[in-house]
Amino acid sequence: MAARPAAGGAAPKVAVLMGSDSDLPVMKLAVEGLKAFGLESEVRVLSAHRSPEATAEFSREAAGRGIGVIICGAGAAAHLAGAVAAQTTLPVIGVPLVSGSLGGLDALLATVQMPPGVPVATVAVGELGARNAAVLAVQILAGADPELAGKLRKHKAEMAAGVAAKDRKVREGLSV
Repeated sequence: MAARPAAGGAAPKVAVLMGSDSDLPVMKLAVEGLKAFGLESEVRVLSAHRSPEATAEFSREAAGRGIGVIICGAGAAAHLAGAVAAQTTLPVIGVPLVSGSLGGLDALLATVQMPPGVPVATVAVGELGARNAAVLAVQILAGADPELAGKLRKHKAEMAAGVAAKDRKVREGLSV
């Protein structure tokens, strides 16, 4: 998936990177989450280890192309988010992915343990993390975008209404 213009022809404000195309089923959830808020994304496969120059070049040039947040998904050694964060001043969100026998713990630790001055906002492992990465990216961008902030408020109100409805159903079901 290459960069696609967002509604109105604007360039994508979020990049979604992954270390391998095998990460797409999980990282697609971040792309879908962004779309739910009306944000298109630039989606790329870049590797901290197998394509370090391309990864560094992308990271250095992203802000100049209008990208405001970069979401990176990677498993195992999971160095993608850190490699990107080292090359940009943009916020980077790391999504640790399950790969191998450690259930994503290796990726979580590799993503979250960044040295001072090179932060990576790290979300949960796997699908929950990909979904939350999209919402976190929206929250970051909403600070400078009143329309996006309104969509975010509406989303949170809908979640609260859903919980209230479930609460009523449970309480009604338990009353005797």
